[in-house]
Amino acid sequence: MNNMLTAKEIRQSFLDYFKSKNHQIVPSAPMVIKDDPTLMFTNAGMNPWKGIILGNHPVKYNRVADSQKCLRVSGKHNDLEEVGHDTYHHTMFEMLGNWSFGDYFKQDAIDFAWEYIVNVLKIDPKNLYATVFEGSQADGLARDDEAAAIWRKHLPDDHIINGNRHDNFWEMGDTGPCGPCSEIHVDSRSENEKAQVPGRELVNKDHPQVIEIWNIVFMQYNRKADGSLEPLAMKVIDTGMGFERLVRTIQGKQSNYDTDVFQPMLKRIAQVCNAQCKLPNAEGKIEYGKDENTDIAMRVIADHIRTIAFAITDGQLPSNEKAGYVIRRILRRAVRYGYTFLGQRDAFLYQLVPQLIDDMGEAYPELKKQEAQITPVIRAEEEAFLRTLDKGITLLDKLMEDARKDGKTEISGVDVFTLKDTYGFPLDLTELILRENHMTTNEDEYNKALAHQKQMARDANKQDLGDWTVLVDDTQCTMQNETEFVGYDQLECEAHIIKYRQVSQKGRDFYQVVFDKTPFYAEMGGEVGDTGELRMQNAECKMQNAECRMQNAECKMQNAKCKMQNASR
Repeated sequence: MNNMLTAKEIRQSFLDYFKSKNHQIVPSAPMVIKDDPTLMFTNAGMNPWKGIILGNHPVKYNRVADSQKCLRVSGKHNDLEEVGHDTYHHTMFEMLGNWSFGDYFKQDAIDFAWEYIVNVLKIDPKNLYATVFEGSQADGLARDDEAAAIWRKHLPDDHIINGNRHDNFWEMGDTGPCGPCSEIHVDSRSENEKAQVPGRELVNKDHPQVIEIWNIVFMQYNRKADGSLEPLAMKVIDTGMGFERLVRTIQGKQSNYDTDVFQPMLKRIAQVCNAQCKLPNAEGKIEYGKDENTDIAMRVIADHIRTIAFAITDGQLPSNEKAGYVIRRILRRAVRYGYTFLGQRDAFLYQLVPQLIDDMGEAYPELKKQEAQITPVIRAEEEAFLRTLDKGITLLDKLMEDARKDGKTEISGVDVFTLKDTYGFPLDLTELILRENHMTTNEDEYNKALAHQKQMARDANKQDLGDWTVLVDDTQCTMQNETEFVGYDQLECEAHIIKYRQVSQKGRDFYQVVFDKTPFYAEMGGEVGDTGELRMQNAECKMQNAECRMQNAECKMQNAKCKMQNASR
């Protein structure tokens, strides 16, 4: 095993190898997906090729290889809660992959993988295991003896392991392209541990040192709506190799975070946090590898800054909706770990962006190009959340303290809801802090409080609409169904009321009024409607001090100069 290769060299060696095998090297697709309603983020290396695999896009290159940035924080691929607490789960990660669209298939795919891992990277073959699909009686599929026979050229029989449908049959979804797959696992344990328990017994058993590093998918079937399989017109090779796990293997480390993928960032986190640490007697003492809680916090931050920066680079700003909410949640999770365990009371994440560019900017030049956008966005988000965080943690600490005094390990769900609804303290953050303190909340109470709040909101928005009072009949006005807009030329005008009605909402009464003409532009196409004032000479109308809205224009008329003379008829 060659321990001298750096992460950058390993990534480049993969691309160079497949370039030598006539693969087109392409840049990573965006991590944030904007044109696929089924996905918010690229969560696997094959996502950018989905259109080709489904037959919706033409094949431009028969052989392709790349390093694809991926994100797994939602749906069934959700690793967020594990990140930082173990040494190999990540939110954002890189997937090295090579594809064949109707070109080579099992023989070349397996041979390429073996040649690269053993001859280029110099991984000892005795530590390698391959899995093959064991077959499925329900699908009428036999064991993948073809793949097993190819592996037998490279590995002894006891290093070729049958895998079930869950592990060794890949499917895009309930319908669509699918097929058996063959995984490559590496055993990185000590020789003494290997002598006691063979690696084959630990494959796919979640052992942290016996891990899958590469998956080769043989897409050869199409799953129909009735569940049956039919052969694909074009067979596809789809491979994915976890870059961070591969580097860990090559560099002989026990943790992804001990490699040079993360070590420069962890050192920079220590420097930044030591410089502005507010923990008592902790200045200059934050260092990775010295304290479990500190290590977890530093791993969380090292992982999350990658996700945040790449998401913003791809055009996804933190927000309160959909993909934006996911990114905001990740950013706030990083801020909170820095606040609680690293003494950070001021924004600090944004100061890590230059280090990220040093680490990954060569492979992903878009980071450097977007630096001027990434940094201020992160800083603004941090500063806004820190104000909420300080108040929320103080209140939550008091709730936990009171519960302990009463001998309880559960706090009121109503109090948790108040933290979220009144103080803006995120529920997932409350739950995380409670878990760290071996406490829980009453979910039923929380859900009841949430339901009550939603009902109150619905009641508050309820309208009681009166009947229309028509002041101009068909013979007197030709504008019954449409108000003439004169705002292109005039800022004020005289107008007649065609009809009006009383509206009651949130305990207030006001009137909706329809005029024969108006200078007020309505809300259309995302534009904001004009505002203005209704002035009336005669008092008979009973709307002199009311809030008036024009039907069609939906415009509040306040503080403008529009004169509506003779409006009361």
